[in-house]
Formats: sequence, structure tokens, C-alpha cells
Amino acid sequence: MNREKFRVPVSKLMSSFDPAHFPFETTADLDQQPNEMIGQQRAEQAMEFGLSVEQTGYNLFIVGPSGTGRMTYTLDSVANIAKTRSVPDDWCYVYNFENPDRPTAISLPAGEGIRFQQKIETLLIEIERELRTAFSGKNFEANKQKILEAFRDQIEDLWGTTEAFALEKNFRLERTPAGVNTYPLRMGRPLDRKEFAKLTEFEQEMIQQREKQVEEKIRETIFQMREKEEELRKTVEQFMRQTVVEAIEGLFQPLRETYKHHEKVITYLEAYFHDIVLHFSFFLAEEDEENNVMAALTGTTEQRLQRYTVHLFVNHKNESGAPVIYETNPTFYNLFGKVEYKGSFGAWTTDFTHIKPGALHLANGGYLIVQATELLQQPYAWTLLKRSLQTGYVQIENLNEERGMVPTSGIKPEPLPLNLKIIIIGSYYLYDLLSSIDEDFHKLFKVKVEFNTVMEKTNENSLLMARFVKNYSDKEGLLPFHRRAVAKVIDYSSRLVDEQTKLSTRFQDIVKVLVESSYWAQKQDNTFVDDTHIEQAIAEQIHRSNHVSELYRERIEKGIIMVDTDGYRVGQINGLAVMGTRDSSFGIPTKITAQTYVGKTGIMNIEREAALSGQIHNKGHMILIGYLSGQFAKNYAIPLSASIAFEQTYSYIDGDSASSTELYVLLSSLAEVPIYQGIAVTGSVNQWGEIQPIGGVNEKIEGFFHICQQKGLTGKQGVLIPKQNVANLMLAADVVEAVSRGDFHIWAVCDVTEGIEILTGVPAGSVRDDDGAYPEGSIFAKVEARFSQMYEVAKARNQQEQPAKEEAVRD
Repeated sequence: MNREKFRVPVSKLMSSFDPAHFPFETTADLDQQPNEMIGQQRAEQAMEFGLSVEQTGYNLFIVGPSGTGRMTYTLDSVANIAKTRSVPDDWCYVYNFENPDRPTAISLPAGEGIRFQQKIETLLIEIERELRTAFSGKNFEANKQKILEAFRDQIEDLWGTTEAFALEKNFRLERTPAGVNTYPLRMGRPLDRKEFAKLTEFEQEMIQQREKQVEEKIRETIFQMREKEEELRKTVEQFMRQTVVEAIEGLFQPLRETYKHHEKVITYLEAYFHDIVLHFSFFLAEEDEENNVMAALTGTTEQRLQRYTVHLFVNHKNESGAPVIYETNPTFYNLFGKVEYKGSFGAWTTDFTHIKPGALHLANGGYLIVQATELLQQPYAWTLLKRSLQTGYVQIENLNEERGMVPTSGIKPEPLPLNLKIIIIGSYYLYDLLSSIDEDFHKLFKVKVEFNTVMEKTNENSLLMARFVKNYSDKEGLLPFHRRAVAKVIDYSSRLVDEQTKLSTRFQDIVKVLVESSYWAQKQDNTFVDDTHIEQAIAEQIHRSNHVSELYRERIEKGIIMVDTDGYRVGQINGLAVMGTRDSSFGIPTKITAQTYVGKTGIMNIEREAALSGQIHNKGHMILIGYLSGQFAKNYAIPLSASIAFEQTYSYIDGDSASSTELYVLLSSLAEVPIYQGIAVTGSVNQWGEIQPIGGVNEKIEGFFHICQQKGLTGKQGVLIPKQNVANLMLAADVVEAVSRGDFHIWAVCDVTEGIEILTGVPAGSVRDDDGAYPEGSIFAKVEARFSQMYEVAKARNQQEQPAKEEAVRD
């Protein structure tokens, strides 16, 4: 048969970019331009749309594999659009004079928050100065003395009246620190006990009655004096408060005028003013007060005056545009803020000045960027983030309360209105997971920005790739790259995606080659990076990570793993698989064998019976039965039993890329026609016998080539691949050179019939003649003859077994 027409030309084994397309000699000749996203038009459009829409719910979820530039592009895109947005308001927390446990939030235009804070600080200093001045002035003391003197006169009048009443009753009063003493008088002088004892009972009783009247009068006078004292206290306090009002009224007026259009500030200033008037004593505390026990319990003067300050919570002074916050550690408190506590006499206390902002507060009015993996690992973070987006408010909460660890003194700040865009960056898996388990996800994240791993290999994109090389080399201090080197980078990019007409957008893999090739060029004292340095960098990367593949080759070479690369065998073929470690993947050949015999069990998959195959692999076996039945069971059922095994494989097998290989080996066993062992096969098959494309074609071809190279190239060896996979060929240079010399071959087929002819050298003969028979001597004719033979054997066996069964029934 003619294998030549199926042989893949050398020109199609890889795609080499022509350096002549570049309008520069080295990247040093290129003009410096800002970084530009390459090959992500869909993502760019989605990003622009999502960032521009201002309605609620249009938050963004960035999906795509790592290394595609999604993080860098997201940060750049958000930063660029943020520059065009207005700077959001500052936020302050102030003391709530009516409900101290609920601090009040006040918003002010950007930059005004710190001014407001400074003005209130200045106001507090001026209030303290004015009050000390007012309470130490001569007028204040004179007026206070008048009030006190009037009180003393009233007290003396009350006492004089009481003394006069006592004298009328022949008693004299004496005021002492311990109280008031009464002495009875006789003949104008005090009566002692001996004289009192000599009096008659009537006289004693009269004196005692008068004493009771005097004592009642004294009690009445003391009560009146206490009322006068309370009246004095109120009068003095009212006098002092009026003094406070007169002293500080002028200090508040400029602030009222400045913030007359800000209702919340005016309300705060009025409450501030009345609280000062009510608690003016805070400003008159003695300096040594802080040393006594009461000060320790109620707070020092400085602590008591803390209520009259402003806590600048979010400050946007000197900022331009909307804020952009990338929170790398999105814990609950880092996102939503917290209230810090301090120990005081065995208890935890706090106040509104200890409220700390979270990323949501800092990004409010702008953009918040988080990584999905880190966010979802934090307890409560996702749930409360959703709640904030749904309610439009961000509340600072204490998780310790929910855990039963309630602090002694706690506050609950007023929640802030939330207006921002959240951009979450994550994998396809996390996006699908949230979509399926969270019914609110699509309501809150309506924009999906998907980064692709491939782009078209056009001259425009190739030039953009060259500019990327230029920008990165300049940024990292690498040598300039010759256009031949850039062309090799583009070829390497196509190899990363296994497609000649595509380029990879996973720039982290490309960056590794850039850094390492520059290293080798510098080591060789070159002034620029050439194509040989790119090849050396790629070769060194492979060498560092191919230890496992070398072990496999060594075992095959020693015969520990049995793989034939020459000769003919019936029912035996070399399949190809891709194995991988964390940093590399490589192709290995696997001997696949088949045994066919008369029976009714069908095709037994030994891997499946041993629980070593997956569902897709099992599906491939069912397709084989469908194909064989369609071709050879038109008139009678096939009495086939067969077993297929992947020899010397002890790990889990899945995928259908070996289904065509298994069909070839079955046909070989049925037709009893040997297969040439120097040809390895890959490709899946459908029930019509059409060969379907597979993945990892380059690794599979190179893996078998290296085995053949170790064992010795014969010039007849090669790999059979699906025709659709020709576009994926980006083979290594040594493989291409061997093919060009005729030492190795790549064949591409569309149908099983083409493949079996290449493998056996015998015509397939898949078209029946007018009599319904396959061409004599063809593979299909031999298979059908074998099935006919099996059918006759099975029929004869059934005829022999039938009398025995009937006899058993009669018994």
C-alpha cells in the first residue's frame, strides 16, 4: 500500500515565525510604549463594560488561569478608570451624646475631614482656655461672691430667728462642728445638772417641753437651710452654665456658619455645645486629680475630654480619582474593619476613637480587588460581603459576640452607606462553584471577565509580543532581544498551546524563558539575546525537569518495561500516553495487546475489570463494539470474546485517545495479520470508524521518537496521528530533522481503514462488492472470515449442548 500519501510533510511538523516580519533588529530599537494587553479582546471589552456600568449588582468576577496577565491587567484597568472618577467623601466618627454606644458617622468632601477634625481640636483648646479664663476672672468671682453672700445672709437670718425663738423659751443655742447644742437658762444664765435636779417635777417638765419646741424649731431651720443650700447649688450651677454659654457661644458661631448646609454637622455641634454646658466641670479638674482612685475609675481629664474630639475614619486628602484597594489578605476584620479594645482594671473597654477601617471603607466610592481563593478561605467573609452588597451598608461587627466572648464595654458604630465595585479574581472552578451553590451570586456579580489562554498568531499579535519582550526586558534589566530570538519566543508560545496558528497568553511561562535566555547570553558575554540562547533556555528547562521521563526511557531500554520498536506482531501495538509531573509532561509508549476467541462475553477491558480505568476510557470500549457490530454483524450476532490490556501499567487510565489503537489491535488479532511495532498510534475513534483528534500530540510523538532513537532508528518507524492534529504539531527540532532525513515518519489519517493499512501493509478492503463480500485477502475479509468461523464453532457447540439441556429439563 502507498503510505506516502498519508505522510505529513516536514513543512507541517512545526510553524516557524519569520524574523523578517519584525521592523527592528533588536528590541532596543523599539520605542518605549505602555504595557498593552495581548490577545484578550473579549476580556478587555467585558472589563470596560463592567467598570463603566454604575448600576448596582454589576460587580466583576475575573476568571482564567494564572499567568495570563489577569492580575496585572485588572490592576491597570481599574487604576486607569479610577483616575477619571471623583474622589469620594471623607468619613469621620464622632461621639453620640445621646447614645454613647452608637458613634455617629459624618461624611465630608474629600480633604474636609481632616480640616473638620482640626477645627474641632482647635475648638476644644479654645473652649478650655475660655472656660478657665471665665471662671478665674474678677467679674466671675465677684458675682459668685454676691450669690454666696446673699445665701449667707439668708442663713444668718434663719439662724437669728431660731436663736430668738430659743431665748423666748429660755434656751441658748451653740453651733459646733458636731451639731447644735441647747442649754436651758435660769435667771439669764445656763442651768447646770445639779440645779436642774433640785427643781420640782413641774418645773423640770416645763423645761423639757420648751426644749422639745426649740429642737423642733432647730430641725425646721436646718431643713430650710438645706433647701437654701440646694437653691444655692442650682443658682451657682445656673450661673456657671450661663457663664459657660457666654464664654463659648462665640466659638461655635463660625463653625455653624461654615457647616450651615451640612445638617448632620450642625446637629453634632448643637449636641456638642449643650454637652459642654452640661459637663463644664470636665474642664476645671485639678491637675492632681489623675492620681486619685476616682480618676482611675471614671477616667482622667484627658480621657473624659476625648468625647469632644473627631475620629478621622477615612481620609482622602491629597488623593486624585477614586480609591483602588487590592486586599491581599481579605480576613473578616481586614474587610469590614474592627473596634479595638484596651484593658482597664480587669475589663476590656473602648471608645469611638478606636474604630479602625477595613478595605470596604477605604475602597468605598471606588474599587476593591480580592482573590477568590483567599476570600473564600476566611470564615464569615463571603457571607457578610454579600450582605453588605445587598443592603448597601457596611457594618463593623464584633465576631467575639457571636462566639460568646462579649467584651465588658462595646460599641456599635453607625453603618456607612456602601457604593463601590468589587472585583474578584479566581479560577473557573470557583466561578462555577459559586454559581451552582449560591443563588445570589449572579445577582451581585453580573459581569464575567474571562481571560483566554490562547490568541491568534497574527503579525499584529506577534509585534505586540515583541513589545511585551521589550517592556519586560527593560523593566527587569535583561539584555535586548534580537528579532531572531523574539521569533523563537513566538514559536515557543505556539508550542505551549500545541497549535500552529495560536499563541499562548500565559506570559509567566514566556517570562521564564526570557530571564533564562538573557542569563545564558550574559554568561557568554553577548550584548543581546539570540535564537540560540532561547533554545538553550528551553533545553535547560527541560533538562531540569525530565528526570522522571529519563527513568522511563532507561527502563524501556533495559527491557524492564517491554516496548518493541521493530518487527511484526499479531494482536500487539504501541499506544501513546502523556504523563506529567508538576512542572513537566512527556509522552510514553505503552504496549497494548488483544486476544480474541469464541464466546459471548464481548470485549473485556482488563483495566476496567481491575478498577483501573475511567468512564471515558470505558466509553471508548463500547464504541469499539458498536463499530465491529456495524461492520460485521449485519446478518448474525458476533460470537466474540476478546480481552484488551495495557501491559505493565498499574496506574489509573482514563480518556479515549487510545480507542483507535485498541480497534487496530483487535482487527489485527481477528484477521491474524501482524502489525509493525515501529509505528505507535494515538487517536480516538467513533462508531463509523472516523479518527478523532486528541491532546498532547507533540509530547506523544517526541516520547516515542526518543525511545526509537535509543533503540536505534530504522527509517521505518513513526507515529500515526489523527489528521486534525496536524495543525497542533510544534515538534522539537531533533524530531523534525529526523523526519527530514527519512529516519522517522509522521502519518495522519482520517479513518481506521487508512490506519490499519499503514500498520500492516495489507489493504483494509472496507468496501463490499456487489455480492456483499469484502475484497479477498483484505483485512476486513479476513476479519469477516474469522467471525464466520467463530459463528460456526459457536453454532456447533450450541447444537452439542442442546440435547444435554433438554435431558436435564426432563429429569
